[in-house]
Amino acid sequence: MTLFRQINSLLFGLFLLVMCTLVYFQFTQTRDFMNNQMESDLNNTSTSLGLMLKPHLETGDLVGAETIVNVIFEGGSYRSVTLTWLSSDKTQTWNNPNVSSVPNWFEQLDLFKSQRKETIITSGWMQLAKLEIESDPSLGYRELWRIMNDTLLILSILFILSIFSLRFRLNYILKPLDDVARHARQIAEKKFTQDMALPKTKELQDVVLSINTMSRQLKEIFNSLDNEVSKLKTENLIDHASGLPNRQYFSAQVNSWLSEPGIGGLILAKMEWLDAIHSQYGYQVRDETIRVLGVRLQAELSKISETVIARVANTEFAFLVSKAEHGQIEKYVQCLIRVINQEMVKAGCEPNNQYALGVSERSQGIDLSNFLSQSDNALQQALKGNKVLQWYDTEKAQQFSREQWRTRLIKAINNSQFSFQWQAVMFNDRDDVMQREMFCRLLIDDKTVNASQFMPYIELLSLGSQLDQCLLTAMEKRSILAMNYESVAVNLTHDSLNDPNFHLWLEKFLRRVTFVERLNFEIPEVSANNSSSQCQQLCRIIRDCGAKFGIDQCGRHMGSLDYLRKLRPHYIKLDQSFAYYDRSNSNNELCRALVNVAKGLDIEVIITAIEDDEQLSHFKALRTDGYQGYICPPTDIV
Repeated sequence: MTLFRQINSLLFGLFLLVMCTLVYFQFTQTRDFMNNQMESDLNNTSTSLGLMLKPHLETGDLVGAETIVNVIFEGGSYRSVTLTWLSSDKTQTWNNPNVSSVPNWFEQLDLFKSQRKETIITSGWMQLAKLEIESDPSLGYRELWRIMNDTLLILSILFILSIFSLRFRLNYILKPLDDVARHARQIAEKKFTQDMALPKTKELQDVVLSINTMSRQLKEIFNSLDNEVSKLKTENLIDHASGLPNRQYFSAQVNSWLSEPGIGGLILAKMEWLDAIHSQYGYQVRDETIRVLGVRLQAELSKISETVIARVANTEFAFLVSKAEHGQIEKYVQCLIRVINQEMVKAGCEPNNQYALGVSERSQGIDLSNFLSQSDNALQQALKGNKVLQWYDTEKAQQFSREQWRTRLIKAINNSQFSFQWQAVMFNDRDDVMQREMFCRLLIDDKTVNASQFMPYIELLSLGSQLDQCLLTAMEKRSILAMNYESVAVNLTHDSLNDPNFHLWLEKFLRRVTFVERLNFEIPEVSANNSSSQCQQLCRIIRDCGAKFGIDQCGRHMGSLDYLRKLRPHYIKLDQSFAYYDRSNSNNELCRALVNVAKGLDIEVIITAIEDDEQLSHFKALRTDGYQGYICPPTDIV
């Protein structure tokens, strides 16, 4: 029971007790007063009537005596009057019919007894008559009923007014406590809002001050953890001269990107003109030139395609162009050459001279070593040939054009030509399945096509929300959620996150689907950062409908982790790049900081890309909750 209800109940009970006590005393005192009043009235009437009858009885005027009795009887509240003439033993009785205006049950309480008064009328020593008067108790009942009705009516009105006044006043007095409770819940959920205003109640001021102080301290702790992650990333993964990622970060990102579906290219650049600036002006001017060049490259190239730009050596830079076809990579390269030439002119160097670019495109199944070798071979050929640009010739013919891909993908999706696999996510502390992640394949031209082949074109053609709808519908029809007790994780595309129509469809789907509590949705970190409001709306729908969600590729990007506090996912999956970093102390500290941030928000942490027991034992020391990788390969769903 809330404090408001406890106080309200206590005051209600006390007020009710006081009111009942007042009613009881009013009732008993009124009853006693009416008894005394009727007794006094009976005595007075008996005395006065005897005196008025005496002259008529002495003269034997029977008619006059009867007239006086009638007048007295009709003007008073008496049940009966009996007059007996002692000389002749004649008796005459006057009876009053019992007409009552009070409920019958009230009279049956027997609150008033019928009172009798007998008087002998004498003349000297001679007894003339006997007068007997019986009072009517209905007068007492009638007066008591009227008084108690008026009393209860007034007290009820006062009671109702007091209750409303008390409720209003208690709401006002206890509002600071409601604010404290709400603020405490927000703190428990790691939601740090503005400090509460101090209440006027002195006793509550200390409580509010303590809550505000605790909130600020916890917020500082979380911010310090977030800053620690950013600091570790900056110290270990950022080149300090250019402000760009270093070789370690770039290699891990490329490896992680190659392990997922995608298209794009890799560009290696050798900029010998930076050495000329170093020789002529010194390292400080060179470093400033590199810093300005890095800023320009990030600002201009990110407009064309998603990109990771890194300084991998003294005068060597690497560019990872993701989600880009051959034509987009060409535009990217042209923009890159233009920016380099502009910065060379500013630095007083001759453009299109003293630098070279080597470009290679991603092919299916290629690994990091071969991918880097292709770009490096193209770079060396450009340097030998004194050319600005050299493409690595893979002699790869494109399977389908973009429109051919569109036609085939729409047909396969609409006809639900899916085949499913899932991969187990295991608990760290026991040999048991934590959840299963879904993977889908499509049947195109009577051939099974893996996600690594068709997903890049799903994103390029903006078919993501259509794919997700059909995939979830196919899962429902095949009762995949009923096959196991573990949760099933489904990756959502970026199109679905930004599509309001998909949000409406998903809510209806989750309202009707069976075992909705077993359904998990995974959102990529880049979407959580770049589409914060859309993600919050979608996550609210997922949570309200009883499903769960997590963040995939967590820690891949250099930004803040504040989105975790805003979205409050049920779990995160650390990016695969952490499995490819050198197992140095700095990498352990970065992983530990990420885990601490998540644990501070009560979020489960899953390590990905685990391939063997040695790698698993290395990450288990970080207090993660689960792991996933080819140590437990995907299996077909029959």
